[in-house]
Amino acid sequence: MMEPLKENISLHNYFIFSGFSELGALKSFIYIPFLILFFVSLFANSLLIYVVISQRSLHSPMYILIAALSFVDMCLPLILIPNLLLNVLFNVSGISLTGCLVQMFMIHMLGACQSALLVWMALDRYFAICRPLSYRHHMSLPRFLRFIIPVLIRDVIMVSAVVLLAGKVLYCFRNVINHCVCEHMALVELGCGSTAINSLVGLLGVFVVTVVDFLCIAASYIIIFHSVLRSGKFSAKALHTCITHIIVIVIGLAFTLTAFLAYRMNSLPNAGRVFVSIMYMFLPSCINPIIYGVRTTEIRQNILKVLSSYR
Repeated sequence: MMEPLKENISLHNYFIFSGFSELGALKSFIYIPFLILFFVSLFANSLLIYVVISQRSLHSPMYILIAALSFVDMCLPLILIPNLLLNVLFNVSGISLTGCLVQMFMIHMLGACQSALLVWMALDRYFAICRPLSYRHHMSLPRFLRFIIPVLIRDVIMVSAVVLLAGKVLYCFRNVINHCVCEHMALVELGCGSTAINSLVGLLGVFVVTVVDFLCIAASYIIIFHSVLRSGKFSAKALHTCITHIIVIVIGLAFTLTAFLAYRMNSLPNAGRVFVSIMYMFLPSCINPIIYGVRTTEIRQNILKVLSSYR
């Protein structure tokens, strides 16, 4: 009895994004904030990366990590915004299952890299403030790779597991993704049969990557502030840099929490939830380089120096 049923199942390998379908004629105007975000992110992050690379005085671990964060921040708009613009301007809203899985991998891998970089920044500040005499030793490339490689391996394993399991799901109900990017659960909810393992691995990934990284970051800064208060030595410059990192983390968490709550507010229309989730992915990539450019004195001075040289 099961064979005829299987033959009648239509499996989907091509999907349509419907995130902004409710907007109707207004859909054509949603490209304006996307385009602004794209150019602000591209300019601000490119400028910061160029300044760090071109100025020898910024060739230290802290500034290299800030430049690496800018590079990761810039990649997400470069990967996603062109597709979003094709969607809202020309109604090119389709994507293959393979393309969707590749996009999903890039989104989650870049998010994991952002989280890992914030951990490494916290470690950098910990060694700079709590272990200043051995800072160069701990932050030398061979020793620093001992921190980097295990975290990268963890991120690749968890993201790959999420994406591979999503690729094994049979999509036979419908092929309309209620989003405008290949977000994990937005795709998996289209699968027929049980997707409990996908939800479980997704939650495990959130805990192993996001929660563990957040706990490491929080522990690092608690130790730093406790060490400063206990020693009685106040290093305004060091704490200023710590506070800058904390501002970036708080902004990222605020956008994440807003997107999380938006998807659980039944009164908010679907287009509104999708727009909030897009802003949560893209706004930090515009805000982070501005925060570091304004609050980090050495970066600000070198940016002004570079800009004045082109006048």
